[in-house]
Amino acid sequence: MLVDYSAPVAASPAEAEAAAVSAEQVGYDGFSAAETRHDVFTTLALVARATSRISLQSGIAVAFARNPMTVAVLANDLQLISEGRFRLGLGSQVQPHIERRFAMPWSRPAARMEEFVGALRAIWKSWATGDRLAFRGEFYKHTLMTEFFSPGPNPWGNPPVSLAAVGERMITAAGRVADGLLVHPLTSSAYLGERILPALRSARGNLHGFQLEMSAMVVLGADPQQRARAEEAVRGQIAFYASTPAYRPVLELHGWGELADRLNLLSRRQAWAEMAAEIDDDVLDAFAVSGDPATVAAGLRARFGRVIDRISLYTPYEADRYQMAAVRSALRG
Repeated sequence: MLVDYSAPVAASPAEAEAAAVSAEQVGYDGFSAAETRHDVFTTLALVARATSRISLQSGIAVAFARNPMTVAVLANDLQLISEGRFRLGLGSQVQPHIERRFAMPWSRPAARMEEFVGALRAIWKSWATGDRLAFRGEFYKHTLMTEFFSPGPNPWGNPPVSLAAVGERMITAAGRVADGLLVHPLTSSAYLGERILPALRSARGNLHGFQLEMSAMVVLGADPQQRARAEEAVRGQIAFYASTPAYRPVLELHGWGELADRLNLLSRRQAWAEMAAEIDDDVLDAFAVSGDPATVAAGLRARFGRVIDRISLYTPYEADRYQMAAVRSALRG
């Protein structure tokens, strides 16, 4: 299992750059940055110039806020800048954000994402071979590429593409067209085994050469006080994710459909403290591993060690970097 470092969600591009340099120095295998307050491609361009070994991933870039051509250009450039270390992670986001924040169309997200990746690969192939670009799909059409605008073949090849998915349709789409799956932090070992893996195997036949990556929620602290603060933050993060209808299937598997409904109603009132209080110990334990570094590492191995190829620690609180490094060492050992 490879161990990656995820940039803090609120980190500026410069802060993410510094974090990546540190992550490379202490021995992490990869570095990922999310697209929340800052552009993920800008952040990773800085990281690519400041590092030399660690792999880099957009975890995730919002596909439907863009189109396949813009993403093809951005990913190709990052692959060049990083000298082959870039991994493209794409996600759909949810309908309100795509329509109301980005003012972009939303329909049949799994089918749209599958076509998006197909268009991306067609564009890259056109650049690599010089063949005429002739992609015509239901959602996207790319039929114009001249020599002036083509960067030509990338000497480092095309970056691998991973898709973030929770629902079975998107998981199936990832199995058909992607090189890997980004498993959402709100994923229990039961959902992984009973929903995700069967859907992938149904789409692919087997998982040979297909990479599963996960950012796993952990409650980590050197003493009970630190762990109590971490636990409070993790309960709040679980409540936030679980309030989103797109993630309801995960809770339904455990018989917590009514909890999802309550959290959704509370989120509309922005009653964040009340939402966190709804996350009892059973729910917390299903989605997070708690304890000191040795206990956390053992718990992650027990839950995901046979399935997940790359893992990072999801800590929606200021985690002690030495504690995190201890988990990394224990996982690698």
